Amino acid sequence: MVAVTRDLSSRLMAGARILVADDDVAVLESVTWLLQENGYEVIPTNGGVACLEQLEHRTPDLLLLDILMPDADGCQLLERIKSEERWRDVPVLMLSAQPPEEASVRSLGLGAADFIRKPYRPKELLARVQVQLRSGAMLRSTRSALARTEEALVRAQQDADSRRTLVDILHEVTGDLSVTELFHLLVRRAARALGVSHCSVVLARPGDEQAVVVAAFENPALQNLTIQLDRYPELQAALNSGQAVLVEDLDSHPLYEGVRHAWGIEGIEVPIRSVIALPFTVDDVQHGVFLVRRTRDQDRFAPQDLEFAQAVITAAVVVIQRARMVEDTMADNARLEQLAQTDPLTQLLNRRALTERIATEMERATRHDASLALLMIDLDHFKKVNDSYGHLVGDDVLRDIGRLLLNTIRGSDIVARYGGEEFVLLLPETDEVGAVSFAERIRTAVEAYEFDRGDDQPALKLTASIGVAVFPAARVDTVEDLFARADSALYRAKADGRNRVRQ
Repeated sequence: MVAVTRDLSSRLMAGARILVADDDVAVLESVTWLLQENGYEVIPTNGGVACLEQLEHRTPDLLLLDILMPDADGCQLLERIKSEERWRDVPVLMLSAQPPEEASVRSLGLGAADFIRKPYRPKELLARVQVQLRSGAMLRSTRSALARTEEALVRAQQDADSRRTLVDILHEVTGDLSVTELFHLLVRRAARALGVSHCSVVLARPGDEQAVVVAAFENPALQNLTIQLDRYPELQAALNSGQAVLVEDLDSHPLYEGVRHAWGIEGIEVPIRSVIALPFTVDDVQHGVFLVRRTRDQDRFAPQDLEFAQAVITAAVVVIQRARMVEDTMADNARLEQLAQTDPLTQLLNRRALTERIATEMERATRHDASLALLMIDLDHFKKVNDSYGHLVGDDVLRDIGRLLLNTIRGSDIVARYGGEEFVLLLPETDEVGAVSFAERIRTAVEAYEFDRGDDQPALKLTASIGVAVFPAARVDTVEDLFARADSALYRAKADGRNRVRQ
């Protein structure tokens, strides 16, 4: 610490500038000579007016000011100096022949750093000068450090605001949204955060001639607009280089030299002045550019805008990757669920899925005091088809029956393969009379249908027996009860000679 203080003192002596204001020529000359001999730069001024002129010209490191001068009152001059922001930190050492009590109290109260009585003692004057120079330097250093701290705080606040904005964006886009929804949400939130009127997501791969605009802040209704990339050099540059492109001014940037010429020929007035194009890749599958633009009436983009936009798009890509993964997973799950509910041969609902649907429809019928019917359909003598023509023909027959039933039912009805050659129809809002009538129509359609065997072979003709059950009915409270009632009716249809409907 001692070494640092000595070093500081030596630097002060080597370069300190001291302004001396006194109307006593002898005092002025002696003080000037003493200070110069000790390595200080001294500006002597005779009187208060000259002192102010020197202050306006250049601010000194220390001011030695006489209290009593013919053209100015030293204390009034001191008060004025301390009221000015630019001279506030200049230490002022007051010189006076007045009694110390009177002069020092008055001057120190107005902001003087110290007081020396005339006639001064050289060693005392030099010591007080050095102390005030050191104090002034430390004050200026402290204020400079404070200013730097304030600037750092402002930058930190700006960074915090940027991070808060980024967190807001990511908080909003981390919901269970589709990739398309995320693109639209991202351009909307990013445009507001960056203060731009144009923000869009463009999908393309390096080397493509065309691109697709999938979302645009300036046109929320726009979807999947195809554009020619040769009209957008910033997009081509970003895609092909894989690097961010910052264009502060379209009118002068060399990237637009060719298109500017085309604009001129075609008479196109481009309202855009500044552009940021940020390329991105999602799982090495989806490539695109995050494009933000400012119009001529807005401020140009600066490097800090590019940094913030990069932070947004980098974080957004992570979210989009997550959304794609969720979409793929949901699609896989939907396919698996579809497979789990579908009969692989006929593509109709299978028995498990049918049971769930019947339970749901029975609950709905109970709530709304409605009825529903269940038709159990069995192809007569189907075993002979497999035995005579083979299982491949038998499978074709089952597929044809499935299509026939689908083409016959209403939109609210449900058809399923129950197993083997048995099919089930579920008919909501259908009573017993309507169910029997519908079953007769199905029986007739099957009887009249000619099943093609191919290779110019004669068509097959089949019949079907159908059992009908309805809900609500006595002792029919569950899905199993409804199935049992329909199965019993089907058994009677078979026992009565087949190709008939029973209930």
